[in-house]
Amino acid sequence: MSRRILLVGHPRRPSAVDVAATLVQDLAAHDIKVTGAAEELEAFGVLDMPSVTAHESARPDGCELAVVLGGDGTILRGAETVRDSGVPLLGINLGHVGFLAEAERDDIHWTVAKIAHRDWKVEERETLEIEAFVDGQSLWTNWALNEASVEKAARERMLEVTLEIDGRPLSTWGCDGVVMATPTGSTAYAFSAGGPVVWPGVRAILVVPISAHALFARPLVLSHDVRIAIDLVSGAADAHAVLWCDGRRSFDLPEGARIEVRRSDTPVRLARLGSAPFTDRLVAKFDLSVSGWRGKPVGGRPD
Repeated sequence: MSRRILLVGHPRRPSAVDVAATLVQDLAAHDIKVTGAAEELEAFGVLDMPSVTAHESARPDGCELAVVLGGDGTILRGAETVRDSGVPLLGINLGHVGFLAEAERDDIHWTVAKIAHRDWKVEERETLEIEAFVDGQSLWTNWALNEASVEKAARERMLEVTLEIDGRPLSTWGCDGVVMATPTGSTAYAFSAGGPVVWPGVRAILVVPISAHALFARPLVLSHDVRIAIDLVSGAADAHAVLWCDGRRSFDLPEGARIEVRRSDTPVRLARLGSAPFTDRLVAKFDLSVSGWRGKPVGGRPD
């Protein structure tokens, strides 16, 4: 049975076309076929290559790996495609920081060699289940790899929310919103809102208030088994808000809405090519200075 890779990407990224062509040609040299959405493959300029098959939409069935060309936003879109199938996701960064990506565009030949030899490890990243209610009636359910956020709908008005942990109220804040993030998402929106970086192996959920007017409004790191709820305070000047999942899927919350968040049983599986620890990834992605370090260096990057 022939090997097959799903290609998902952002064709409008600079250099995306060249990287896609090199990827498909190198995979074909190892007798590995590529599949994907017809419109996207055409935009990449690889639709007519003999090792490529297309469908109306990206389908992971029968694929051993999904390769994503783009930034973190594109990788989150790829996660939507493969999460239920369990197919591992491998990101090649064509964006800026690309925290979810495993390789850079200049690593393309090394990346294909790793794929050809099935030389990758899978990390399961926990996700969140999110459900919105009003008066006990479920209105919307969704999930998130990075974070769910409740944000004010009107720029000129503050949002008033009450945070509940495991069935007990913790605090009521006037704020611009609240971010609830996984460790994977701790370097994304939660980080920008002032939350801590949490190593991927830590089982936790973060709660990070956004611009809260309260004495007790610090970021919280909770066990991944807690159940979190956010109640929009009824009767507040503007009790309307928007619920976002990974910044990609949104729902307009009515007055009196309640949002419940818990750990999901369905992870996203990320393919890892190297053995570099998360510390090295953090240093590289944020370009951190380590000039005073006198420890022992380790390898792990491509030749």
